[in-house]
Amino acid sequence: MRKVEDITLRPGMKVSNVVEEMEKAGGFTARFVAESVSIMEKMVRDSRSVNFLSFPADIVSTGIRGILVDMLRRRLFDVVITTGGAVDHDIARCHADYYHGTFNADDSELYEREIHRLGNIFIPFNNYGPVIESFVREGVPKVIEDLGSRFSPSELLHHLGERMCQGSLLRVAHDEGVPIFSPGLLDSSFGTALSFLSQEIDFHLDFMRDMLKLANLSFTMQVSGALVLGGGISKHHTIWWNQFKGGLNYVIYLSTAVEWDGSLSGAREREAISWGKVSKEAMRTFIPGEVTALLPFIYAALLDRIGDFKREGKQLVGKL
Repeated sequence: MRKVEDITLRPGMKVSNVVEEMEKAGGFTARFVAESVSIMEKMVRDSRSVNFLSFPADIVSTGIRGILVDMLRRRLFDVVITTGGAVDHDIARCHADYYHGTFNADDSELYEREIHRLGNIFIPFNNYGPVIESFVREGVPKVIEDLGSRFSPSELLHHLGERMCQGSLLRVAHDEGVPIFSPGLLDSSFGTALSFLSQEIDFHLDFMRDMLKLANLSFTMQVSGALVLGGGISKHHTIWWNQFKGGLNYVIYLSTAVEWDGSLSGAREREAISWGKVSKEAMRTFIPGEVTALLPFIYAALLDRIGDFKREGKQLVGKL
């Protein structure tokens, strides 16, 4: 057994040094945070590993989007799996602003003032739905000119990325050749705008093509890792396809969800071993906590360790 040691902090310490102190000190969530940094470092330095980044929509409405973008710029991840709502917020924030709000606002008053509330983020009505619909109506016909009338969600998002602003997820994923898979893409304002547009222009969104792309990848990769932020369809889609290659070899879950209700969002990484979605020998951890509070700390510690390192990505766009 390892003994518990007291944390010693000094002015000017690097975040990575604080994490090292947390690792030796033990504790509750602190220990898992320290483990996650070590696992992430090994995962991104493993040139064999195909790395997945999974996240829900809500964090894209916050400044955490900047961390996700930087991870992709550095090619730390080869595949993104997310929700349709993440596409919504990425598009909307390219063309309009979101604002700091409060959980304690009067929601009836917000509705009268035409403001959506997402937790403690305020989004004016005109900065969301109309912006997204306008982008879809302008961008999708140009994608049809390039791809024809039948394409997969990942192909659509890749081509739309070229028309996005610098600093957006779709744009950096396009520039770095990182495919974005969104199995629930239609469950979004973006998906609604696509549905309405399909009544005027003949095109078909081929979800099966993306399923086969992930199937082809899962049967060919030898090593894989995943940073799974939150839960839901993004999380399940990530671990589901990894079962066909024998399970993830590196895995970090970060979630506020509980496991006692049997939900996928709250399921720990150990449960996925029973399904073959995580390898029995995997380096793995679960961090009970909220992404916007912990991810900046974890990523800052990782950057302290890897410096200017930029990983050689797998360049999967066009190859799957």
